[in-house]
Amino acid sequence: MEQRRTDQPDRHGELAQFLRAMRGRLLPQDVGLPDVGRRRTPGLRRQEVAQLAAVSIDWYIRLEQGRVGMPGTGVLDALAEALRLSPAEHQHLHVIARGQAPVARHVSLPVGASLRVLLDGMPLLPAYVVDFRLDILAHNNAAVALFGEDFGTGEAGNAARLLFLQPRVRDMQLDWAHVARETVGNLRATLARRPDDARLRELIAELRSSSAEFATWWDDHTVKQRAHGTKRIRHPVVGTLTVRYDTLATLQGAEHSLIVVTPADAAAEGCLRELMVNRARSLSGPDVHSITAQAHPEVTGGRERQGDVPRREPGPR
Repeated sequence: MEQRRTDQPDRHGELAQFLRAMRGRLLPQDVGLPDVGRRRTPGLRRQEVAQLAAVSIDWYIRLEQGRVGMPGTGVLDALAEALRLSPAEHQHLHVIARGQAPVARHVSLPVGASLRVLLDGMPLLPAYVVDFRLDILAHNNAAVALFGEDFGTGEAGNAARLLFLQPRVRDMQLDWAHVARETVGNLRATLARRPDDARLRELIAELRSSSAEFATWWDDHTVKQRAHGTKRIRHPVVGTLTVRYDTLATLQGAEHSLIVVTPADAAAEGCLRELMVNRARSLSGPDVHSITAQAHPEVTGGRERQGDVPRREPGPR
């Protein structure tokens, strides 16, 4: 009979000892639980850890006794939170339980100052920055003028949620089905790359339950990368305009993408200029003239501003 190799680590035993040590250092008040009854040993009871981690007490007892198989990553994350583990302890828990470190949780990096300068430096082109979840991280005034005052804030802070859950935005998009299906394919491709991102999964679950179209297109396993295209927008102020959109990778790689909307024809260019003039007037800020000048150079280019000294043309000699 083949003997068990003694140089192999006893994962079950090490895991049990680690869990007992971690719960032994905590008091009920440390985790928001009442201290009820006498305790024969210091620390949390097994049933309290099970309650905090949302697992059954029987399963947790067997886990500490080494009588269960390999725990899932989600359960280990829940135990790490219940036991108030540090990042290093959290990683150690995964290593001794599964033989591998946990997948790092993604946190979107802030939009850099240079990227914000680039956004503001395109006063006539609607532009915005999204992360891989399509959360809108930054945008310029032209994007607000085109898509609405709430663009990029609150419930309108995610491009996919805007597209599927806001009737106003859906009505604006005359090619809605094409753009929406492209967005579904983009999210599916992203999920394949980041399967452990909880917020991404929450977004997809919300859209599947709230939109029949999203659910249908999700189930047909469409995969697309939303890189560029042309679409028609029906704006309540300037009417219908045709625009192009391009998705550009930023210096932060896969973290952020810059989406820029450009006019597809002269009519659309005029519509965007009119929207920015209206936006500038509504803001009534100190840079109203500069925005208006860029929007209508034919008006401001040859006209003296108030306060300028008129230039005299030389007379005949």
